[in-house]
Amino acid sequence: MVRHHQNPNNDKESRMRRSLFFLMSLMLAVCGGGGISNAGELTAAIQDQYEGLNGFSADFRQTLTNASTGESEVRTGSLAFRRPGLIRWETTSPEPELLIVEQDAVWDYFPEEETAYKYPVSEILSSKTMIRFISGKADLEEDFKVEDQGLDEGKRKIKLIPREPEANLVLAYIWVDPETRMLQKVFLVDFFGNGNELALKDTVLDPVLTDDQFRFTPPKGVDILDNTGKQNN
Repeated sequence: MVRHHQNPNNDKESRMRRSLFFLMSLMLAVCGGGGISNAGELTAAIQDQYEGLNGFSADFRQTLTNASTGESEVRTGSLAFRRPGLIRWETTSPEPELLIVEQDAVWDYFPEEETAYKYPVSEILSSKTMIRFISGKADLEEDFKVEDQGLDEGKRKIKLIPREPEANLVLAYIWVDPETRMLQKVFLVDFFGNGNELALKDTVLDPVLTDDQFRFTPPKGVDILDNTGKQNN
């Protein structure tokens, strides 16, 4: 069944947008750091790594913290990215959820609810940072003020301050393993002070990723809430 122009509850849509914004910011800093003596050199190394990267996959542990209540929600799963902007974000706990960004649509599927939400890419990826990322024009030094925070529990900690803050991102930190030069953790803060932390493990750069991994076909019987205005065949 397809229903048009129906929005999910605000919590789900907000969480989806935070996850996508998080991944875009994450991709600006997927690697870098080893043997670099200052923030300027670190920025250049991260940018070089990003520009040469076709994709990556990893397992994640995401912690969402509500600033007003202090409550946290921990989510685990896996994610994959392939240029120029295909995303697969699959949560396995506490409830299954599959978020896929195709070339012309964004799908958010909840198997237990037998419901899938469909959006136009232009609506969901509406922030300037996301648009610059998808178009391949994102640049750390242009988009952020970069500050080297030194070592933190053996990891290189970097502070990123957006030059043009947005509601979903006013401050970010990344932690990089100085030996492997691999990103270990990212922490984002939004306008309301809510925290969004993602710790990665088993990261693989430029893995073999198939087209089917970034394509969503609603299972039979799933209720589709279509916000694109297009008929779903």
